[in-house]
Amino acid sequence: MQLACQFQFLWPETCQADISLDLQPGFSETSGMIEILGLILPLFGLILLGFAGARITKQPIEALGWLNTFIIYFALPALFFKLLAKTPVEQLASWQFIFANIGVTYAIFIMTFGFGLWNARGNIAEATVQGLAGAYGNIGYMGPAIAILALGENAAIPVAIIFCFENIMHFAIAPAMMAISGQKQQSPGELVLEIVKKIVFHPFILATAVGVAAAVIGFQPPVALSRLIDYLAQAAAPCALFAMGVTLALRPLKRVPLSLSYIVPAKLVLHPLLMFVVLSYAGNFDPTWMYAAILLASLPTATNVFVIAQQYGVWTERASASVLVTTACSVVTVSALLYLITTGILPADLVP
Repeated sequence: MQLACQFQFLWPETCQADISLDLQPGFSETSGMIEILGLILPLFGLILLGFAGARITKQPIEALGWLNTFIIYFALPALFFKLLAKTPVEQLASWQFIFANIGVTYAIFIMTFGFGLWNARGNIAEATVQGLAGAYGNIGYMGPAIAILALGENAAIPVAIIFCFENIMHFAIAPAMMAISGQKQQSPGELVLEIVKKIVFHPFILATAVGVAAAVIGFQPPVALSRLIDYLAQAAAPCALFAMGVTLALRPLKRVPLSLSYIVPAKLVLHPLLMFVVLSYAGNFDPTWMYAAILLASLPTATNVFVIAQQYGVWTERASASVLVTTACSVVTVSALLYLITTGILPADLVP
């Protein structure tokens, strides 16, 4: 098995160095760990730089607004469009893969929601945020960077598919559950309209739809436009990870809530493990797709969970703690997973 960085507009200098793990009989654990460091340092290093920069310069959180606008509305949409526009259409319609992935993530949400409901003594709104903390990974900011850097450009297809369908699920769950809890008073029509608007008009999903359409009709952007898309796509991962570090620094951990005792293992251990098992039995998928899905499932709680908690005024401080603690712990768990993948210890399929 060989994992190579082929995605030159994320970190061109890294790709020139040709990070690749060729698992021959002479492969040593020491060289394997060096390769793993080469994969994770650009990722977690950017988060650390953002964290340190925010602590040193002491800029207010409002200063992050324009960078987030650039990432969400321009850089990441350009990345998703570029990837999908080049993808053969038949590869985008893997419904077995989609349903298995969504099923696993939804199962993790239900399990964590159940624990949260018990812990919050029946408070549906708090339990919903806890469920999202256990199931909603940082697939937008960290997902493309880690999967493509570790697995190569072919990982872009499953990353985009997972991102699109998981976000549709999360965009639907949050307002629906908050309406059920009575946290937000809405008529059924208003609720449906809010969900549809969040799904249809989200920049990432719009970019995914346009990219698929371009793949269907074989559209090739003019050279000037293609270069602009390349520049934006190249900035996506570094800016997103740096902004994530800044966000973590500006929301310091005040206390560790008891609920993290089940949220952290559910998000970082159970989610990727269950994804591996279910996808193995759901069909015969390409190893890159399998590993991409497992990697994305292993990512820490998305910062969007804090945004949702803040939007509804529910479990805000503890949602911030979930993001910070799972991100810190993921340095170890994601590194361990990458080691298992790159050394061949973790097979691509339980049922070959």
